[in-house]
Amino acid sequence: MQWFTLPVCFMVGFYTANAETPGEADRAYAVKTLDRIARPVLESLAEGKLKERIPLGPGEESRRDYTCLEAFGRTMAGMAPWLALGPDETPEGQLRAKYIGLSTRALVNATDPASPDHMNFTKGGQPLVDAAFLSLALLRAPDQLWKPLDEISRANVVNALKATRMIKPPESNWLLFSALVESALWKFTGECEMPRIEYALKKHEEWYVGDGTYGDGPAYHWDYYNSFVIQPALIAVMEVCQEKKSPLAAQFPTILMHAQRYAEVQERTISPEGTFPVIGRSSAYRFGAFQTLSLVALRHELPKNVNPAAVRCALDAVVHRMIEAPGTFDADGWLRPGIVGYQPAVKEPYISTGSLYLCLGGLLHLGLPAGDPLWTAPAADWTQKRLWRGENVPADHAK
Repeated sequence: MQWFTLPVCFMVGFYTANAETPGEADRAYAVKTLDRIARPVLESLAEGKLKERIPLGPGEESRRDYTCLEAFGRTMAGMAPWLALGPDETPEGQLRAKYIGLSTRALVNATDPASPDHMNFTKGGQPLVDAAFLSLALLRAPDQLWKPLDEISRANVVNALKATRMIKPPESNWLLFSALVESALWKFTGECEMPRIEYALKKHEEWYVGDGTYGDGPAYHWDYYNSFVIQPALIAVMEVCQEKKSPLAAQFPTILMHAQRYAEVQERTISPEGTFPVIGRSSAYRFGAFQTLSLVALRHELPKNVNPAAVRCALDAVVHRMIEAPGTFDADGWLRPGIVGYQPAVKEPYISTGSLYLCLGGLLHLGLPAGDPLWTAPAADWTQKRLWRGENVPADHAK
């Protein structure tokens, strides 16, 4: 299988250079992980060969119509903050430039009706989900993903997003998928179906159960959907409302306060060994479970008692535990279902290869430049590591 690749000397030089500080080593590993996961998806789609190449596991044939948009939308949503840093003369900046080019070509191929990789935005309900993740990517990196497109390509993207309006979301986190699509249309075209945004915000306000957590619909679900979808989507929608000077933006301080508390709790769930409780559905999304923690760190809005360097180290430990487990990737570099390696028993019927790329949501903090204190500060222990070595850590309290 032949894919577009960067020069070997470039890649070796980037990944084997001796990092001078723990933060540099952590960042180099995070970039390496991002590259390793995203490369098969974006190289294939940029060539118009994603449908041809993406594998489906046992029992996944029914997901063939959805898996490509899943892989693309989720990869882009996780990569976008890093892409938003733009190219520069460093090895990492040159790698970013390559991925910006791949991403825009992929976006053209995914939405051009004449492309062999034109994606399904209408059949079934799933396209709404991943059009929303693609919308989230556009909102996170507009200068790199939207601005380079010509008028025809922009029109194709808009038409693809609008096509999902025929899909009615259930009374759950899915309401936020419609809200994300409409928020992207609002930002990039100036028009949207505002009731979809208003209703999603209203229902999630009703479903807030306290202490930084929302129910997924009227009932609380003990899983990571507050991080996979709910809190990141609410923040993205609020950012557009704020930009458009909408009265809806008055909700932003409360939504952000909830996200900060949720992030604080997430940091406390990471064990001294870099593991965390695997609870609830979609566990095969791996470290995507920490998207909210990574996002709040990216925004420089961690609570005062949460050390950004400790978040960096904790997430690095989690990613290492998951990515280095044997069986995580197939022979061609595609993700396989599991939590620690290949564990197909954790996979729900709605999960296929493309679904797994939501893991990249756990690397949003790569959108902070290399000179940010999160990366330059000395290594620091996270809460559970401090507690279990006997440090006198202040008690936690609901907020």
